[in-house]
Amino acid sequence: MSKRAAEDFENGGAPLKGGERPEGGVEGAGELEFEDEFEDEYESEDEILEAGVDGRPDVEREAEERAEAMDVDQQTFIVGRNKLEPGQTLSPDLSTYEMLHALSTPWPCLSFDIVKDSLGDNRKTYPATMYAVAGTQAESRREKDNQLMIMKFSGLSRMEREQDEEDSSDDEDEDADPILESTSIPLTSTTNRIRAHQTPPSDSSRPPTTLTASMMEAGQVLIHDVTPHLASFDTPGTTITPQQNKPLSTLRMHKAEGYAVDWSPLISTGKLITGDNNGAIYVTTRTSGEGWATDSRPMTGHTGSVEELQWSPSEKNVFASASSDGTIKVWDVRSKSRTAALSVQVSNTDVNVMSWSRQTTHLLASGADDGEWAVWDLRQWKPNTSSSAPTKPTPVASFNFHKEQITSVEWHPTDDSIVAVAAGDDTLTLWDLAVELDDEESKDTGGVAEVPPQLLFVHYMAKAKELHWHPQIPGCLVGTGEAFNVFKTISV
Repeated sequence: MSKRAAEDFENGGAPLKGGERPEGGVEGAGELEFEDEFEDEYESEDEILEAGVDGRPDVEREAEERAEAMDVDQQTFIVGRNKLEPGQTLSPDLSTYEMLHALSTPWPCLSFDIVKDSLGDNRKTYPATMYAVAGTQAESRREKDNQLMIMKFSGLSRMEREQDEEDSSDDEDEDADPILESTSIPLTSTTNRIRAHQTPPSDSSRPPTTLTASMMEAGQVLIHDVTPHLASFDTPGTTITPQQNKPLSTLRMHKAEGYAVDWSPLISTGKLITGDNNGAIYVTTRTSGEGWATDSRPMTGHTGSVEELQWSPSEKNVFASASSDGTIKVWDVRSKSRTAALSVQVSNTDVNVMSWSRQTTHLLASGADDGEWAVWDLRQWKPNTSSSAPTKPTPVASFNFHKEQITSVEWHPTDDSIVAVAAGDDTLTLWDLAVELDDEESKDTGGVAEVPPQLLFVHYMAKAKELHWHPQIPGCLVGTGEAFNVFKTISV
């Protein structure tokens, strides 16, 4: 087990203070006349009032202010849109974060998943603790250095505030340094995608069984039991045996590598869907004998690679797939034809990612290679007929703020108006879909052009790949890129 100190953002700048306009008066001016050294002549008090506070008519001054507002986007730096000049670096505005930490791993991770724990739901106390699993992407010549990492993040403290100093207690733990503890399972190739699943224990005194499914670059799907690895963080002296590092099962039905994998949230024993670059989708179920059985008949219909798979949060036999062919398809695993029930053309480019809302289950979010992400109402999608081409419905909302590929999208776990998006422009953005376009106040974006009023927050994250909301810490987001970022904004 390794223990790694994390790098967090401690330093912030002091707020700028505006100057004060000097005020003064002349007593006893009476009937005296004053010589104007600039030879300006004011014929009456009315003329002075009409001229306004800076000596110009109000109409003229207001017109100039409007013109300046029109040009503000030319000088406002927008993360992900504007490029840094040589020698420039970005610093976060720490006043906009409640928590912000960066934690490094030996190799970057393309994918990770958060593991639910027994520390309680709706946690708001600090320092925070969380658990996660991730798969590494080692350098091409060092594939055997890859690992399945089981991690514990602890000491995740809240940002310091001036008022915190006044109200602070003697509790030094709240200012603890963040720590990343990890134990690892050796792998021989890069993990393209990893997802975790928990099976309830038969004995309430025992923890749930935590399984991981990893889609490997080499094409296999590895299923591991990481329950003992998670327990080792809080049980000093625990030793992980070589047998515990071995996969429970290695699935080899795919003929090509893939990126799509998902566990059913409605089947506790474990049911898995996986998709590959040949467009094939397989369903694997855990058997009563603790084995794994894969249906040998793949679900087919995509003409491109399967980029994302997600089970329905409300229908145990239904799942959706997103593909590089620009479509999203909805499937029923009971179908004897092994074809999709719905097929919709949602983009002219690859559909990289999608997220099914767990609060409003007829809403689905998608993210494409051209930087556009959209929200779809599944009630508007029409079933396929034998001769019909994919339909092209209108999205409920769509945004092209990002100019690089969308790499991750996820609905807030308890608020169906909030969506988090990661993109190849090194940003992770938060969106509030509750903002109405006909709300005049909401349309005000400070004069910055092409910024949708629904855009709530922009977080800079180098090489952002994947993000997840923590299901037990409200508003907490975790993202992976060059490093892991754990943060919570004052906005959500």
